[in-house]
Amino acid sequence: MVSYVSALLYGVGGIVVAGMALLVAFQEKLVYVPVLPGLTKSYQITPARLRLMYEDVWFRSSDGVRLHSWFIKFFPDCRGPTILFFQENAGNIAHRLEMVRIMIQRLHCNVFMLSYRGYGASEGYPSQQGITNDAQAAVDHLYQRTDIDTSRIVVFGRSLGGAVGAVLTKNNPDKVSALILENTFTSILDMAGVLLPFLKWFIGGSSSKGPKLLNFLVRSPWSTIDVVGEVKQPILFLSGLQDEMVPPSHMQMLYAKAAARNNQCKFVEFSTGMHMDTWLSGGDHYWRTIQQFLDQHVPEKKETESSSKYTVAAVKSTV
Repeated sequence: MVSYVSALLYGVGGIVVAGMALLVAFQEKLVYVPVLPGLTKSYQITPARLRLMYEDVWFRSSDGVRLHSWFIKFFPDCRGPTILFFQENAGNIAHRLEMVRIMIQRLHCNVFMLSYRGYGASEGYPSQQGITNDAQAAVDHLYQRTDIDTSRIVVFGRSLGGAVGAVLTKNNPDKVSALILENTFTSILDMAGVLLPFLKWFIGGSSSKGPKLLNFLVRSPWSTIDVVGEVKQPILFLSGLQDEMVPPSHMQMLYAKAAARNNQCKFVEFSTGMHMDTWLSGGDHYWRTIQQFLDQHVPEKKETESSSKYTVAAVKSTV
């Protein structure tokens, strides 16, 4: 009996040690995947391939890392919403171009696609603090531009991008007008137990009931559940119920946390939506949902147009 108990304890201890080793050695490779298997780090296509009007934008993060982005416009003088797009963890911004092309056509918006550090043509190596700095540099760049309506900057984040976008939106109530989250996790701490089920007994987020003994090992916790409750701007939650990577319950928990303090939250489910294709399987309903959200919370400023027309008329009357 004693030997059986000893063997059991050694077995549990071995699992814990193995879990710790996996976390220490491979966690960045699980959280950040700049290169998809069989592909290269470089962009497979550019917006030009899809006949999109775009600008290569280069700037530096606060710690000096040189970043690359694409700024794609609906048309040269478009003053519609500008969507700051944050991608999932795998691949680069080129892999999202087809979705962005449809986004621009359907929403008549501009889209700024940030390439995180270590992704695409951007320099550096990904980390939570680093990518947080990158996102801040991106919104600062947009806010300084004179060719867009800076009062209509909207953050859109899917999966990891949702975690990035939530932090940025919370930190910039004066620069970000609204937030859209799609298939986003509550935290990497909670996702550890999803990807490696035995770890849920040792790692967990703020809502976890486990002992959380190994939380200190997680270098990129991305605790969206703790951030989203502090966001004051309007939030749209888009949840694919067939998500095979992030349990849909994570989106429900995020919404509950946010809506408890923010009455400008909306939650919409898509019955056939998977982790990466909710925008496609959702069809017209998906795009109408976003358009209605933008119309309600980031409307075109009619008074600005009226003021401009009045100014033009006044100038003409003095000529």
